[in-house]
Order: sequence, then structure tokens, then C-alpha cells
Amino acid sequence: MTLTVVIYHSGYGHTQRLAQHVADGADAQLIAISGDGAVSEAEWGALDAADAIIMGSPTYMGSVSWQFKKFADASSKRWYSGAWKDKVAGGFTCSGYPSGDKLATLQTMLTLAMQHGMLWVGLGMMGNDTVNRLGSSIGLMAHASNTTPAEAMHAGDLETALAYGARVAQVAAKLRG
Repeated sequence: MTLTVVIYHSGYGHTQRLAQHVADGADAQLIAISGDGAVSEAEWGALDAADAIIMGSPTYMGSVSWQFKKFADASSKRWYSGAWKDKVAGGFTCSGYPSGDKLATLQTMLTLAMQHGMLWVGLGMMGNDTVNRLGSSIGLMAHASNTTPAEAMHAGDLETALAYGARVAQVAAKLRG
């Protein structure tokens, strides 16, 4: 059996809702990065034990939130020891505008994973008007208007989150053999 962990920061609840759906799809443990960018020692232990790590952050000003960046910088101890090498990785983001520069956010997560020597899993699905409606391939992108509450997020984005979580977990299981 493989262990998948979803680690995320959410500022207004949208990324948290997306994270829950990704975790449900992957049957994963969910870890929230705190408002001050902290992760507990037990949570670091869960990340170290995981076969797959799926990262999430809102897109703020064209990149990850500062809280996610603090987590990413703190992961350098794992980079130095190679603790996450060959783990499966993926990423997701949500922004208040249809583009919102979400690609840059996913590329930041992809670069973090590559620095660690992880194996990145893309979305692996065609886009349409419902599932993968934003047409992403690198990872999961969602859009929620700045005035839309998290509870009213687009059903297609949430369905895509479930499918993406399942895909990352399936790839991790295949690689584990």
C-alpha cells in the first residue's frame, strides 16, 4: 500500500476545498500549512514517509503564497539528505481570475519537486467544458472568482481534483510495484 500526502496552504478556503478533493481522490493524508507557514515535526515525518506528495497553493501575485514558499524553503534539509528523491509529486492551484498566472505557480512547485529529484505527475487528461475546463496539463488548475465563496466552486474543478488525486496515487502505486 502506498502513502500519499497532500500538503497545501489556503488563504480564503478555495485551495483548502480543492485540497480536500485531491486528498479524497488519492485516499491521502491532508496537511495544512499554517497561516505563519509552519509545518509540525509530525507532519514533516508524514511527508518523509510518503510515497507521493501533492502540493497545493493559491496563486497570489503570479506565484505560490509566502506561506507555501516558507514550507518550500524549509524543505531544503530534505533536499540536502536526498530524503524525497524518487518520490512521486504533483501540484495544484486556484486563483481568482481565469488565467491568474496559475502556470507560474505550478512551475514553482514543479521546480521544487525537480530540485528534490522527485517524479512529477501531470494531469493526464484532455480538457473540456467540465473536467479540466482550464485545459491544464502540468497539474491541476482551478478558478474561483474573488467574490465566490469556497462552497460555490465550479463542480468541474472539484471533479478534476478528485481525478488528479487518484492519478497521482495510481502512479505511486505502479512505481512502488
